[in-house]
Amino acid sequence: MRKKVLVPVANGSEDIEIVGIVDTLRRAGAEVTIASVQGLQITASRGLKITADRKLTDCLGEKYDLIALPGGMPGAEYLRDSEPLTRLLREQAKSNRLYAAICASPVVVLQHHGLLRGKKATVHPALTDKLIDADLIADRVVVDGNCITSRGPGTVLEFAVTLIELLFGKQMAEKVSNPMLIR
Repeated sequence: MRKKVLVPVANGSEDIEIVGIVDTLRRAGAEVTIASVQGLQITASRGLKITADRKLTDCLGEKYDLIALPGGMPGAEYLRDSEPLTRLLREQAKSNRLYAAICASPVVVLQHHGLLRGKKATVHPALTDKLIDADLIADRVVVDGNCITSRGPGTVLEFAVTLIELLFGKQMAEKVSNPMLIR
């Protein structure tokens, strides 16, 4: 059975994080849906135009094995302000399904909505002073139960491979990461 992954995006989301997450998870065979909290076409933080598969509101009521948030500003703020995304994330956490965020999104989205409460996490260095529990701040990827966080653009492939390992196991993570020269 294919694993279903939701990658919410918005204008100003970090280009390399969107592409790195989506590409790497698709290499593992995940059914990845890019869903915009705005219009179908967004302009990422460095100007890359991305056409989402669906609007996020069209994803309500579906269950995902993983919801993975890219960072980037102001993209993370748009994700934070999306009430439908907040509902999906809260249901994901409550159901003990995987949810993940990289760069600014661990603080701007997850912590803002109480989804880091009791969890260890990391965040982009520019936001370390905002993270409530900064014990693991220097770690590139942090897994705490069903919550996965990472630092930023330079850690996105390691982050994505960790997501593959959690979804599909170590063997698939190695199958994807070895030819990509990640690990």
